[in-house]
Amino acid sequence: MNAMSHPQFGLSDRAASQVATILSAESAKQALRVAVLAGGCSGFQYRFELDAAPQDDDVVIEKSGAKLFVDPVSLELLAGAELDYTDELMGSHFTIRNPNATSSCGCGTSFSVD
Repeated sequence: MNAMSHPQFGLSDRAASQVATILSAESAKQALRVAVLAGGCSGFQYRFELDAAPQDDDVVIEKSGAKLFVDPVSLELLAGAELDYTDELMGSHFTIRNPNATSSCGCGTSFSVD
């Protein structure tokens, strides 16, 4: 497990604040797990879930009281990307700004890479 601020995948101040708020209310959970899975309408999809402990090979990313767990395979697809938090009239949600995505679906949770 690697506990450091990882330069390949970051999180915005808004995302860090929201993750820290969520984790403070969930005493049994230690971090937000960010994963990329095969599937979705464009080839890959993002998954977010609270997790109690990291896996042995996870990278741990910390910022301003927020902690993320990211597995190495997902981290490769998230290189250069940033987790953000959007609070808009249509709803609040985490989103990933991923420069590696060559296309994405309308919902913003599915993407493809070349």
